[in-house]
Amino acid sequence: MSKNTKLLADVPFFALLGDHEREILAERIDVVSARVGDVLFQRGDPGDSMYVLQQGTVELFFRNDTGDPIILETAKAGDFFGETSLLDGGPRTASARVIEPMVALVVDREDLDELFRLHPAAALDMLSATGRRLRETARLLRHSASRDINQLEEDRRTSVMKIADLISEFSGSLTFLFIHCVIFFVWVLFNVHPLREARYGGFDPFPFGLLTMAVSLEAIILSVFVLLSQNRQASRDRVRNDIEYHVNLKAELEVAHLHERVEEMQESLLSRLERIERALKPTSKNLPDQEAGLEQRAV
Repeated sequence: MSKNTKLLADVPFFALLGDHEREILAERIDVVSARVGDVLFQRGDPGDSMYVLQQGTVELFFRNDTGDPIILETAKAGDFFGETSLLDGGPRTASARVIEPMVALVVDREDLDELFRLHPAAALDMLSATGRRLRETARLLRHSASRDINQLEEDRRTSVMKIADLISEFSGSLTFLFIHCVIFFVWVLFNVHPLREARYGGFDPFPFGLLTMAVSLEAIILSVFVLLSQNRQASRDRVRNDIEYHVNLKAELEVAHLHERVEEMQESLLSRLERIERALKPTSKNLPDQEAGLEQRAV
């Protein structure tokens, strides 16, 4: 058994073929490998082959009108991609970038004909995968400009960021203020007459140097956490502004598309009116002659 035949046996797409059928197909199929970061093809490139992954990971994506990458699918071992251009002979509808070192089988149109001849049910598997990818593309396009800023930022928070947010949120609350007012009142009360002479009093006499140092240290620590939280808020604002820009740009593109449709409808309407006018002109020219003939008959 050749090396290519073993590769075909490890791929679920070709697993239903017999050993002899795989050997026949293996003689026609090429094997390619690529490193991380390599681009197998770009959107718009001519498509004359499809890829079946034997190992590795490949990311299929394209960029929308706002420039954002839309990930269609992350193909893994056993998956195939590039079949759309192979089937209709058109350009590539997406780009393919290698995420993990890959080994893939390259199937061209003649190889595909041979595969369908050997195993006709493989055509249904290919159509099912194509339909699934089209559904995912439609779903992504519907939500390409609708993102939740809170969800995006929550997923990226580290433990330090979460602690900073909690401390910053608590330090800006009335509870924080009331707790400190009570602590300062009790502290001062136990360090002034008459409780200063008590058993637990007088530990920080006026001008309350220990309290001043504790408050200063607390202010320094709180300011660091508040600054961390503010920096993260600034990052959230940048993402929010970016989303608003994309939404506005998408709205402008939709308006421009509507203008184009209206202009097309207007041109079509004017064309129909011109055809109607041309059709009515001979009839309007014959009306005076018909009226004259009626008058002569009446006389």
